[in-house]
Amino acid sequence: MHWSLIFYSGVITFLTRFSMIFLLKKDIFNDNTKKILNFVPAAIFPAIIFPPIFLDETGSLDLDNNPKIYAAIIAIIIGYFSKNIIVTIFAGLISYWILIFLIF
Repeated sequence: MHWSLIFYSGVITFLTRFSMIFLLKKDIFNDNTKKILNFVPAAIFPAIIFPPIFLDETGSLDLDNNPKIYAAIIAIIIGYFSKNIIVTIFAGLISYWILIFLIF
């Protein structure tokens, strides 16, 4: 019962989201709308990434000896030079783990 409910919920969620992508024609947007929509990922990315890095468990700003900030800086540098998202993610994770277990 529980697994089937989870499965059906996942299928319904997938179909509702996929239908908007599949049925949406690319010709319906004018050039200005397409240009504006290109900035959406860059606007959403900081809202997803920055709070876990800069805020602690209580929601207050944590800038003192925060290993997440150092790992993010390392990941940004490696991402800038490698231009590879997988390498950047692994570099950030590994540097964070090293900072937590060995230094902090």
